[in-house]
Amino acid sequence: MICEKCAGEIETVVCKNCGGTVIRLGPYCYACGEEFEEEQEETNDFFDRILCSDGACIGIINEQGVCKVCGKPYTTES
Repeated sequence: MICEKCAGEIETVVCKNCGGTVIRLGPYCYACGEEFEEEQEETNDFFDRILCSDGACIGIINEQGVCKVCGKPYTTES
């Protein structure tokens, strides 16, 4: 689906509960309220993240073992 304002592509999904093709506005179908299955898998990743060991930084540790925000290597707290 194409956005009328910006002409960008809008993500749509077919709801398994009601069968409607809806714009993905969040984790639930706005037509019937059913939760989308894909969103559950992504929220699990949220809980598996490793926070930056610098107490003043809000970043998370990437695959290389450094913070995505400040670039500091991850160190375990003693």
